[in-house]
Amino acid sequence: MLRNKKLSNKKAKNKRLNHFSLLIVFLAGISVPHIGYAASLKVCYDQWPPMTIFPSEGDSERGVVIDMLEQIYSSKGYQLEYYEVPLARGLDMVKEGLCDVLPEYLYSKNPDDHFVYADEETFAYTTAFVVRLDDPWRYNGIQSLKGKRIATGPGWDYSSMSAGYQDYIDDPKNSNIVEIVAGYDDVVDRIFQMISENRVDLYADNDLVLQYVLNRLNLNDDLQIVRPGLENKLVEMPIFSKNIPTEKRQDLIKIWNEGRLAMKGEKEQVLLNKYKVSLAK
Repeated sequence: MLRNKKLSNKKAKNKRLNHFSLLIVFLAGISVPHIGYAASLKVCYDQWPPMTIFPSEGDSERGVVIDMLEQIYSSKGYQLEYYEVPLARGLDMVKEGLCDVLPEYLYSKNPDDHFVYADEETFAYTTAFVVRLDDPWRYNGIQSLKGKRIATGPGWDYSSMSAGYQDYIDDPKNSNIVEIVAGYDDVVDRIFQMISENRVDLYADNDLVLQYVLNRLNLNDDLQIVRPGLENKLVEMPIFSKNIPTEKRQDLIKIWNEGRLAMKGEKEQVLLNKYKVSLAK
């Protein structure tokens, strides 16, 4: 103790500098993880072209909604980390905190306890049907479905767009005319081919999805999109994990809300044009 008190001025100065250096290293050590977390956004999404697309060896595009998400958050200094997964897995990852956000999920007034909706929707989609080119059929309520072979995917929920339509395809009495097409990321493609081959008659979906798939599969000479679609619009919204600290989550939601509002109009149209689709008027 006495020796320490008798340190020379130079040694004392060096000691103070060493303490200061250690303090800087300590503060940097505790700050870097926080900065790293704040600058990273983990995004889970499923395959739903042209809104959300799994990139491939020949095509790096990720879709309208992912492009929008990228623009909004990268402008605030975030780096986005993507996980291309089926919807059910994406939901689990959000619940488990393995993903921060799933950018499109069907809006419900009674949401799951494991996530929080943003306030601004991605889109409120108009629906439509796809049928064969020579088919004069048009949707005119549930009664117009009688005798038609309908395609859908496993567990797909249309109830927010038309409770009657959902009840119709769920009704065991109609099981012989409702074809449930299973698959990983090519269900809609397969349904289009089945309609073209006269194995089913019609399929309902987001109008933009129908436009995109029809063009991509080059089936305009075989199939057509017909309107009106189902009675209500399909409202999709981003969901954020409740495992994110509250203040952080609120900030992420605020960034989305403000960014999505700023992208309405011309900026939104630029993204739609990129994928050669247009909103129904």
